[in-house]
Amino acid sequence: QVQLVESGGGLVQPGGSLRLSCAASGRTFSSYAMGWFRQAPGKEREFVAAISWKTYYADSVKGRFTIAGDNAKNTVYLQMDALKSEDTAVYYCAAYNRGQFYKRIDYGDDYTYWGQGTQVTVSS
Repeated sequence: QVQLVESGGGLVQPGGSLRLSCAASGRTFSSYAMGWFRQAPGKEREFVAAISWKTYYADSVKGRFTIAGDNAKNTVYLQMDALKSEDTAVYYCAAYNRGQFYKRIDYGDDYTYWGQGTQVTVSS
C-alpha cells in the first residue's frame, strides 16, 4: 500500500508560481511511477505530468511546469510557473508500480493509488 498526501495548493495571481508536494508513505518510493492529474469544475480529469525513468508533460503545461522526485524524502514535486486562469483545478497525485510496463503513464485509470487532492486557484 502507498499513501499519498498532497500539499502546496492555494490562490495565486496569473503569471505567478506555486509548488505542489506529494508525500508518499508505504513501500519503496522509487519503485513507483508518480503522476499529477487535475480536474476543473465541470471538466474531466486530465493528465498534467509524470515521472518514472523519465519525465512526461501534457502539452498544455510543457515549458511552464516541472516535475521532480526526491527519493530521500519520498516526495514528488510539481513546480508550476507562469500560471494561467485555465490552470485552476484540484490537483491530484497518483502512483502505480512502474514495473507494470503495460500501463500508460498519462492514463489516470492505470494508476493504483491517489491522494486527496489540493486546490489551485489562479485569479486576480
